[in-house]
Amino acid sequence: MNPKVSPLFERSKSWRAEMNALRALVLETELDEELKWYQPCYTYEGKNVVIIGKLKDCCVLSFFKGALLADSNGILVAPGPNTQSGRVIRIRSIEDVNRFSPIIRDLLQQAIEAERSGKSVVLKSIEDRPIPSELEEAFTKHEGLREAFEALTPGRRRYYLMHFSSAKQPSTRVARIERAIPSIFDGRGIGE
Repeated sequence: MNPKVSPLFERSKSWRAEMNALRALVLETELDEELKWYQPCYTYEGKNVVIIGKLKDCCVLSFFKGALLADSNGILVAPGPNTQSGRVIRIRSIEDVNRFSPIIRDLLQQAIEAERSGKSVVLKSIEDRPIPSELEEAFTKHEGLREAFEALTPGRRRYYLMHFSSAKQPSTRVARIERAIPSIFDGRGIGE
């Protein structure tokens, strides 16, 4: 138990009992408790394994490499549609913690073993992401746009591709691309 982390649990106005119960389960393991990103984070030999957090409607136990874990009970979920590695368990009551305790213990051991063995999640490469036809058209209309886009960091390219592709209407995709062209030429990401 890390004394720097304890005040986070003591000051919590929501999900206090649930978060303390999750903390107790994690502290049963060999993981070290640290304070990272103003959150209780649990590490194995300095590598992040799980983090406890809270949202409005629940608290979560987030596994950094959750995609590697076998979850026959189906309680691990991806926090968002574009998440590749992380998985979370959403807790909405102390009863959830009690009911899921054996499963959580098993998942924690799996996560520690995955970290111990050096396993890593194979992430989808930026080259594996489809380029919307509207962006391909913009590449032909704007000289140097393809080169400027390919010069962006992989994270910026990924975010642009997700942003463009998430539009349902072709006209919206075109509008998003046109608005982004100056930023792409400047080597900036969305909103930078």
